[in-house]
Amino acid sequence: MHTRDRHIRLYLLAGVIVVIVLVTAGCLQNAQQEESADVFVPEPDSPVQTHYSPGEITRLSDAAEETANASLNAIVEIPPDRRTFDTTVLAFEQTMADYLDATEPLDLMGYVYPDAGVAAEGMSCEESRSAFVTGVYTRRDLYDALKDQTPRNSDESRLYNVTIRGFEKNGLTLPDDRLAEVREMRTELSGLETRYSANLNNDNTTLECTADELAGISPSTLASFSQTRQGTYLVTTQYPNYVTVMTHATNADTRKRMYVAYNNRQADENTALLEEALVLRQKIAQELGYATWADYQIDGRMAGNTSTVMTFLNSMEEPLKEKYSDEMADLLSLKKSLDPTATAVDRWDVMYLEAIQKKQQYAYDEEEVREYFPLDTVLQGLFDTCGALFGIEFSEVEDAQAWSPDVRLYEVRNQTDNETIGYLYLDLYPREGKYGYFCAAPLIGGRMKNGTYSTPVVAILGNFHKPEGERPSLLTMEEIETLFHETGHAMHYLLTTAPYASLSGFTVELDFTETPSQTLEEWAWDPEVLESISGHYTNSSRKIPPELRDRVVAARNVGAGNLYAAHLLLDALEDMRFHTATGPVNATEVWYQTYEEVTGRRPLPGLHQPASFEHVMGGYDAGYYGYLWSKVYAFDIVDEFKEYGMTNHTLGMKFRDDILSRGDMEDGMVLLEKFLGREPGVEALYRQIGINVS
Repeated sequence: MHTRDRHIRLYLLAGVIVVIVLVTAGCLQNAQQEESADVFVPEPDSPVQTHYSPGEITRLSDAAEETANASLNAIVEIPPDRRTFDTTVLAFEQTMADYLDATEPLDLMGYVYPDAGVAAEGMSCEESRSAFVTGVYTRRDLYDALKDQTPRNSDESRLYNVTIRGFEKNGLTLPDDRLAEVREMRTELSGLETRYSANLNNDNTTLECTADELAGISPSTLASFSQTRQGTYLVTTQYPNYVTVMTHATNADTRKRMYVAYNNRQADENTALLEEALVLRQKIAQELGYATWADYQIDGRMAGNTSTVMTFLNSMEEPLKEKYSDEMADLLSLKKSLDPTATAVDRWDVMYLEAIQKKQQYAYDEEEVREYFPLDTVLQGLFDTCGALFGIEFSEVEDAQAWSPDVRLYEVRNQTDNETIGYLYLDLYPREGKYGYFCAAPLIGGRMKNGTYSTPVVAILGNFHKPEGERPSLLTMEEIETLFHETGHAMHYLLTTAPYASLSGFTVELDFTETPSQTLEEWAWDPEVLESISGHYTNSSRKIPPELRDRVVAARNVGAGNLYAAHLLLDALEDMRFHTATGPVNATEVWYQTYEEVTGRRPLPGLHQPASFEHVMGGYDAGYYGYLWSKVYAFDIVDEFKEYGMTNHTLGMKFRDDILSRGDMEDGMVLLEKFLGREPGVEALYRQIGINVS
């Protein structure tokens, strides 16, 4: 199973995408702030506050809300005849940006902070912030103060339209009694979403296995597992362990146990939270004049409407199902060669058989390949690649303060003028209570503030294998691709030049958000780049041999049908079916039916995949199709680089200027057509994964 849980946690608040996942507080500025329990005092060599005492997050959150309310009330109190665009729309934008800068770091702590009590405060802050933002965008007095203003240029027109649309999508066209109902339901919904995420964050599902049951897993990895007094191993369902067991454990029963445990995390509580949220979303959408939650969410995105999304997914379904079926037939033949009594390929066989297939067809041993990709070497190669493309350089901030000793901080500068343009935190190893997948987390947004451009800050959260004894963290190709993907999000965030925080970085149409990240991940598969980021962990000067490198690249499409059909397509259809429903939803049964439709087989009874499908409760509700949708654009962009050179600096700077820097200052399709010089099409995607469509 290829899991693609690399994502930015987004919340659609106020009808506009407000990125509220994980951290901000203040940039590295010279301005001195009075030390107070309710004011962030910058830590040495740190662009955000990273250490908190018990109760501090709650106090800071309350103080930020109080400050924002005072500024918002001041806007409302301006007499109508004295209101200007500066004192209303621009003042509102600055107030909300200041509020997000003050509270995003607090939210992040709910996902990364080692102290459980402080982490719980962070989760509570996230819920409070969601309720606060909902309250702001349902204030009629604010809406009335902003809506009659006249923009003076195209940038202000874009800001005005997005801002007013945010209010109106939250019900400002409704009478007061119905508006109050929408506000109450949205506040309740945010609580359900936060609790769902917190449950997964704190999940500690563990399997107890004997050495024989873990046969096939390398001794160094076994040594990293905890052991009981009886000598058995304790294996968590955290992503690195899940992938290890599903790929390497020769015991099918062990893989099955892991598969079942992984797909039953938080089964009871989260299934109930999701189903309650689905009904609430329906009610909100209907109050706002939409037939379904999907209609509400997709209105204003690139796709435009639910019909377009479903037409897109349906057009992809048959070609992808056919490729998936062909792959499963090949895997069944392979399984029969190992077990003549086999009659079907089970889900817990897929990753294991694909690994064998790579060995047989491409002499590809993942453990051998990993040895050439220690994390630090890959990181340096990745930074060099971004530097060549975008004219930037990364330097680690020594002795930087962070929420965990594992975290590293990098300063990002322009090569031309040495100007600092951003900061990047890397939190790449699993630990108890930490967010369990991969994501890019916004910390400080880029924007014009007091006559200068603020310095954006972003964090990449990952869960790679920790170093094992004297062996450093060694990455698989999928993990390398994931790292490039999340760095694509980070580049989108750090290279922004948009003047307004609400329109900068990756705060774009949700079905465009994944385009830069899915574009950059293709560099991981370029032969020259792949060689440049390699270096054997015992001797960094030993690059991956060209012959092995070429076999790795050739083996890339093993499992492409499984990835695109059984995950991207299946999950997108599942998500859309959740959110086009008009009554109570049996979420588990929707997944079972969709799974059977796409794969041709009913899943194993007793699974509850929707309980851990975090995207649908973390901002991608009625939006998971965006991964497949954006993939189409990404491959079109990559085709341009393949023609002119994958590290062509001129084209890289054009990509930076035309797409990465623009944020949401123009529609995504406008940016794409400007870069490509034409409309994008699906042909590049089909060609990449080996689908022939006449």
